[in-house]
Amino acid sequence: MKKILFVGNSFSQNATRYVEAIADGELFVRNLYIGGCPLSLHVENIHTGEPSYEYQKDAVSTGMISLDGALDAEDWDAVSVQQVSSLSGIADSYEPYITELLAHIREKKPVAQLVFHRTWAYEDSSEHPAFEYYSRSRERMYEMIERTVSEIASRHNLPVIPSGVAVERARELPELDTRGGGSPITVADGFHLNGYGEYLAGLVLYKFFTGKSPLGVSFVPSELDASLCEKLKRIADEV
Repeated sequence: MKKILFVGNSFSQNATRYVEAIADGELFVRNLYIGGCPLSLHVENIHTGEPSYEYQKDAVSTGMISLDGALDAEDWDAVSVQQVSSLSGIADSYEPYITELLAHIREKKPVAQLVFHRTWAYEDSSEHPAFEYYSRSRERMYEMIERTVSEIASRHNLPVIPSGVAVERARELPELDTRGGGSPITVADGFHLNGYGEYLAGLVLYKFFTGKSPLGVSFVPSELDASLCEKLKRIADEV
């Protein structure tokens, strides 16, 4: 069983909700959650050592923990980092924080693979104030995230989990194309994923960490439409 730790926020909470059920015993996944947590706060938490994070399994807290406490909790095979969604496409927001965070994780867990979780653009309807950074354009936000993450990942030699790519492709499905009358893949706020988005992101994580096609995944949340979930499996398989 491969053990994965996400050093993240609510977007990694979204992505990890269903991943253990999808993986059916192949993955052990935990998420470090502080809502809206940027890279700069993760670095601050290294220095304070405060138990500021929810230590989450399936997006549900199992208690509070510090960053180092979580790093020491398991022999992690991989540790994922990410920027807060509002700054994910803003290149100047990453340094020096990501360099310091990665160095600390490497010192604590020299054997673990370090990866970057690329998140998704907001829906057109989102009223998030930071959407202004991207001219309130979903396409512009997507492009800025793509460019910035590619640059950061190349600089630090980080493989990239393409959750944001999968979400954008899912928005082309008639069922999830809000511009064509479909339903959003997010909840009402226009940036956190709904059940379909969480399932898709979980499938992406499954493929990334196991190397296996999600087409063979048997788990489908009972509250979701099975036929749409089959389409999401195909998207996850292609990214």
